[in-house]
Amino acid sequence: MSFFADVILPIPLEKQFTYLLTPEQADLLQEGMRVAVPFGKSKVYTGLVYRVHRQPPQVYDAKPIDQVLDETPLVTERQLRHWEWLADYYMCSLGDVFRAALPSSLLLESETLVCKAGDFEGDESDLSDEEWLVLEALQHQPQLKVHEVGAVIDRKNVLPVLKRLIEKGVVELKEEVVEQYKPKKVRYIRLMPDYEKEEALQTLLDDLSRAPRQREVLLTLYRLEAVDQKPVRTTELEKESGASSAILRTMIDKGILEDYYLEIDRLQGTEADAGALFELNEFQQQAFEEIEQAFQFKDTVLLHGVTSSGKTEVYFKLIDRALEQQKQVLFLVPEIALTTQLIKRLERRFGTKVSVFHSRYSSNERVEVWHAVKDRDEKARIVVGARSAVLLPFSDLGLVVVDEEHETSYKQFEPAPRYHGRDSAIVLAAIHGAKTLLGSATPSVESYYNARTGKYGLVQITRRFGNVLMPDMEICDIKDAHRRKKMQGHFSERLTEAIRECLDEGEQVILFQNRRGFAPILECNTCGHSPQCPNCDVSLTFHKYKNQLRCHYCGHHMAMQLSCLACGSSELDTKGFGTEQIEAEAKELFPGAKTGRMDSDSTRGKHGYEKIISAFEQQEYDILVGTQMITKGLDFRNVTLVGILQADTMLNFPDFRAHERSFQLIQQVAGRAGRTRKRGKVIIQSFNPHHQILQQASTNSYEEMFEDQMNERRQFHYPPVYKMIKFVFKGRDYNRVNEAADWYAGALRNTFLSSGGFEVLGPEFPPVARIRNRYHKHAILKIGPGVSLKQTKAVLKKIGKSYTAIANFRSVRLINDVDNY
Repeated sequence: MSFFADVILPIPLEKQFTYLLTPEQADLLQEGMRVAVPFGKSKVYTGLVYRVHRQPPQVYDAKPIDQVLDETPLVTERQLRHWEWLADYYMCSLGDVFRAALPSSLLLESETLVCKAGDFEGDESDLSDEEWLVLEALQHQPQLKVHEVGAVIDRKNVLPVLKRLIEKGVVELKEEVVEQYKPKKVRYIRLMPDYEKEEALQTLLDDLSRAPRQREVLLTLYRLEAVDQKPVRTTELEKESGASSAILRTMIDKGILEDYYLEIDRLQGTEADAGALFELNEFQQQAFEEIEQAFQFKDTVLLHGVTSSGKTEVYFKLIDRALEQQKQVLFLVPEIALTTQLIKRLERRFGTKVSVFHSRYSSNERVEVWHAVKDRDEKARIVVGARSAVLLPFSDLGLVVVDEEHETSYKQFEPAPRYHGRDSAIVLAAIHGAKTLLGSATPSVESYYNARTGKYGLVQITRRFGNVLMPDMEICDIKDAHRRKKMQGHFSERLTEAIRECLDEGEQVILFQNRRGFAPILECNTCGHSPQCPNCDVSLTFHKYKNQLRCHYCGHHMAMQLSCLACGSSELDTKGFGTEQIEAEAKELFPGAKTGRMDSDSTRGKHGYEKIISAFEQQEYDILVGTQMITKGLDFRNVTLVGILQADTMLNFPDFRAHERSFQLIQQVAGRAGRTRKRGKVIIQSFNPHHQILQQASTNSYEEMFEDQMNERRQFHYPPVYKMIKFVFKGRDYNRVNEAADWYAGALRNTFLSSGGFEVLGPEFPPVARIRNRYHKHAILKIGPGVSLKQTKAVLKKIGKSYTAIANFRSVRLINDVDNY
């Protein structure tokens, strides 16, 4: 009887595909091993073995797998269980999770190769010039990649040419699986064995007396080997001897030297600092003991500690405990910017046991972290990463720390799986029998609600480290300042004065404006026209640094216009302001101060964050202007003043969480001020200084904000009282998107509203209804307390199948977004 394997493919298929196995493969294969399998007409994919069994597929003939790619499972059993939960809870396929989890270098894909047809005996005179060039190239080498064919005929679209060649029987195509992961190799150099004896070496030195540069290379190599007793790198030899690579190549050609390559580990941490041990103060120690006690009864504990209360040191103490028990630790942070400072502190404390995993690392680096975690390597005992780190193959997880758990960056919006890093980490910890600690100075309403209702443990630190006072927060009425002409650009007289005082005392300032670019709108004063993105329903943002107008949704850009595109007038003016404009104004107002900017434009590249944060730490900048990435857990010891340029833009956002997020952002950015002995100062500029949220933020009234938000959410049926699933409809045809959304919302109402406990909102167009030439329309299903989420999702899958069966709606993509926080 034959053996079969169900294989997960990295594409959004509802079911696994079944493949035929040979008896040898059946003995070798285990769950979690990769295989190369054919799918469709000619494509070859990397699949993951999900189950080995003896039941043949009922509706198709099983194809054989092409090859087995692993000797041992790449994905653990517990990891697969976590993937199943992600796919089930977030309503996506296992293929979506597989694709998101594995670094791209581990997902081998086939590459199309062009070969000369073996039986071609045709007349070359029938070929066009381009076709003849391809054939001539194939006379010199047996196969060409598609992009190489493009280079041969000097055109981008080569498919019409290849199609004609195939029809004429000149060429044929084949698929070849390509290994993408490449270990890092370093080039070393050594003396040839013939010259290792003293007499031979002396003779060689005498012979090289007429080639002083080569003789110097030889003497330098001998010295380096004698001093370090290690292999010598080629780059090191070139540097020390002052020789060029051409001289080394000459010596290699002469047979004097030989070069060779050694694989090295990309994960090279630094040794721990013995002096980095830190004693907890009484409040931290009390919090630590309370967390330990809470862990005896609860698997998840929320640590609510005010900004600068020393939560990180409490985390480190818990990590120490987990490492003593030989367990792995996952430390999640919301953004890559946060990892910069944290990694330095972790490496000082734990040395080479720390590995980092996030999207700014190369695919090859992520592969090495993946293997280190799976093999329980000492260099990956502690993994620091953004949300994607929850998908790693932990085998013995003991502790999960989710820092700044309230952050929206933990939610994945595109592509699937649209998971929440915090919630997924809690489930991952439960699968491993591990404990989860959620930490924040401004917990999310959901987490605090879970703690208040007893689902999570709750521990609080109410004092800042060193008994430093919370910053003095002052709300400045800029409506009144504008009326009395007391504004300089976007700076009120009060903020300008405070910055001057701060700079005079040699202290640093953070200015927060949650919008990048120079100005969001460029408007003609004559006709009122403002340049719009041709692909999205938004105006183009002016970026002065590059002198261009740019769309923040699709990336479309054009040169800055000197005259109006509609009427030709040269009277153009900007409306609104972003970080670039604040940076320019700060430089003009405070010419003696060095001003820097930190936003997604200025932090391009792998080490972009690190360079700016390090420069600010070392006081190379006096003023740092930034978006919300400067608000999250960064520790700058010399910052005593924070200015929030305009709080109203956050408050008036069309979202039921706008007030909660405004409170969190204000509190978090305020927490960067006065983290040492001197009390910090925060100035909040607003047109509406008496707004309830601003008053609560200025008095650190988290409990009051929480109660207000819970009352509103109970009244209007929002999370955490109700669960929420958002349905997004995307398509190029406006009318079809409308029809599809209306049909689906109607199906939701017909199915759910009769049974009670449900509400359906929409469908409605969002504020930005067209992105990348695709229209968006949203509908929301609210699921009341006590209603089975599992049964609801089962019904939604049936409605989804009915939707995809309607031919008219196939061009409109349906996206299910569960817990759209």
